[in-house]
Amino acid sequence: MSDPTIKGLPPPPVKYDGSNFRIAIVHARWNDAIIKALLEGTINKLKEQGVKEENIVVKSVPGSYELPFATKQLIEAGKVQSANAAPSMIASSTTNLLSLIDNNTSSQPSEPKPSSTSTGPLTTPFDAVISIGCLIKGSTMHFEYICDAVTHGLMRIQLDTGTPVVFGVLTALTDDQALERAGIGRGEKGKGHNHGEDWGLAAVELAAQNKDWTKGVL
Repeated sequence: MSDPTIKGLPPPPVKYDGSNFRIAIVHARWNDAIIKALLEGTINKLKEQGVKEENIVVKSVPGSYELPFATKQLIEAGKVQSANAAPSMIASSTTNLLSLIDNNTSSQPSEPKPSSTSTGPLTTPFDAVISIGCLIKGSTMHFEYICDAVTHGLMRIQLDTGTPVVFGVLTALTDDQALERAGIGRGEKGKGHNHGEDWGLAAVELAAQNKDWTKGVL
């Protein structure tokens, strides 16, 4: 029987536009069928919010315990990539300034040059990271230790880095609970709800609000 307490996140009070956001997703590979469903739900919802497919970066790690480390490293890698891309922008600006000088000193009119616009993927720091995993209780204390470590680890990362981290880790007591929360339940009365959709919504909302807050806009 499907769990009636499984509910989706209601729409935010404001519709946020994710077209200029760069979102990272890092997921565990343990409990693969559940993870794949959650990942699909997350990506679909991000696209619905306007996030471009080329600006969604997906990486994987073996299990949920590795999520905090991978999440932090992805955030740092995004910042490094952004910094490395900056010199090319400076060089381009310098070239444009020199061409202006050349045009002003030339006696002959020059042909207008087409402007170059980048339509490729963003290289800016990530606006949010979604960390996806699935932990199902077994017969040992392993479940409790990993849940506690991953939860505190991901919380600390977003506070330390200032980058929103969406907690996309299912902590289920049974296989059926996890399946229903990935929207692929085997119950006769429904397959449940894919929480990946909620995480996609939350990532875009947090990214948008964080951009305002960092500018002092309340």
